[in-house]
Amino acid sequence: MTNYHVQRHILHADLDAFYASVEQMDNPVLIGTPVIVGGRPENHGVVAAASYEARSFGIRSAMPTRTALRLCPQAHLIKPRFDRYRSVSEQVMDIFSNLTHLIEPLSLDEAYLDITNIIDEHHSAVYYANLIKRQVLQKVGLVVSIGVGTNKCISKIASDLDKPDGLVVVDLGDERSFLANLDVHKLPGIGPKSVENLHSQNIYTIGQLAEKPLDWFLKQFGKRGIDIWRKCNGNDTDPVQAEKTPKSVSIENTYSPDLMDPDEIYQQIFELATKLSKRLANKSLQGKTITVKLRLSDYTTFNRQATLPSTTNDQLTIINTAWKLLYPEITPSRKFRLLGISVSRFQYEEQLRLPTF
Repeated sequence: MTNYHVQRHILHADLDAFYASVEQMDNPVLIGTPVIVGGRPENHGVVAAASYEARSFGIRSAMPTRTALRLCPQAHLIKPRFDRYRSVSEQVMDIFSNLTHLIEPLSLDEAYLDITNIIDEHHSAVYYANLIKRQVLQKVGLVVSIGVGTNKCISKIASDLDKPDGLVVVDLGDERSFLANLDVHKLPGIGPKSVENLHSQNIYTIGQLAEKPLDWFLKQFGKRGIDIWRKCNGNDTDPVQAEKTPKSVSIENTYSPDLMDPDEIYQQIFELATKLSKRLANKSLQGKTITVKLRLSDYTTFNRQATLPSTTNDQLTIINTAWKLLYPEITPSRKFRLLGISVSRFQYEEQLRLPTF
């Protein structure tokens, strides 16, 4: 049980323009240019993400792609690569997990971290926030904005105020003053209809909302009233909900030019399996099923799978199994655009250890 008499230190980390930033990272020609990740306009596609260069033209997520391209005809429109985004997200989450197991992912590009238990007189929450920003940039190649606060609500709002590459800190006791002048739409749980209703009552800021008594909140918001009342006053006791054991852990890479040479393919399998083994070890996971994902130059995608007699996260076992699955698929005419490896059917290592006497 969480002890809320102890000051909590909560981070909200949000990868800036995530899908678009991954595309710019993978293709440096796109850096500094407007990038739209989304569906084709002729298929009634919508914008999944827009780079900050594209946002300067008024382009936003969920906007019809056709509208976005009218606003910025020179934008690069890229089909989403969700497998790639998941792979990059796992790298970032691994960095988080090196600090704390109390991680609550909200999506591929954002998560709460409760770092209360690792704070000491030499290492503040700001120290760890800067450490995360530095490691995500150096190891992954992306920038992340972080809000630092005493609860989830405050840290989430803070992370959004100085994008991109922001770091906003709200100290204990400053929560209400931090919120006071912010627009009411910044408060989680306040949607467009609620904003319209509040504006009709001349309530425009969170500070103005916080002046209302609890009875008013219950009348306006029903069962949500207490929660909204607490949050607009800077109080949020919601715990960071650590993620449950994943069903699988995977890694993959897309290659340009495509791979044909067996020695080169083996080298890539070796590197992928080595990284995957480390991820599994960091998560204290062992798996029984190993799957190889393959995509050819014509975008044909298929999997090959093997189930082992016992669970493992051993590097050589993963390499050898993956290579045995992949090797029969190599032919002189085949070109491989993507290689991936995943491990599933987990047990925690703690459950696998025999007792010592």
